[in-house]
Amino acid sequence: MFKEERTSYCFQWKDLGNIEEGRPNLGPTTLVVVYRLMQYTMRDVLITRYDAQTASKIMVEAGKLAGSEFCKAVLNTGLGFNEFIADLQEKLKALKIGVLRIEKADLEKMDFVLTVEEDLDCSGLPLLGETVCDYDEGFIAGILDSYTGKEFEVKEVDCWASGERTCRFAVHLKS
Repeated sequence: MFKEERTSYCFQWKDLGNIEEGRPNLGPTTLVVVYRLMQYTMRDVLITRYDAQTASKIMVEAGKLAGSEFCKAVLNTGLGFNEFIADLQEKLKALKIGVLRIEKADLEKMDFVLTVEEDLDCSGLPLLGETVCDYDEGFIAGILDSYTGKEFEVKEVDCWASGERTCRFAVHLKS
């Protein structure tokens, strides 16, 4: 499935497998360091093979696919917006992805400022002088795209790695 030349493979939630069956002793969780090892080595290979800008675009694209599939498989898309956000906050916290808060919301324009504290991707990283949560940008966009049927643009404006203690994202409908 993965080693053959593929032109039509499309990720599906079921591709994650039966974790209970496959990990009867270790269970469904792992340490953040293992997740970050995968993410940052993947980013390194992408930057080396292509360039930093292309690597960033690929990480956003992967995050968007993950967010869309996460929304469909884990979240209740039949809820009103406020209830949907509450469900999202609960699931992100339960899965130890991060603590989501809405700082500003204009539901008419669908403009938001979101923060994610204790972010899986970057909280605790050394100061790098730049934002690094490209995957999260895509993840948030994918969730909102899937929920609303509209396309969103998400840009990280503050990050632990840029010296902040929370990740902050500006969210807008794509023009």
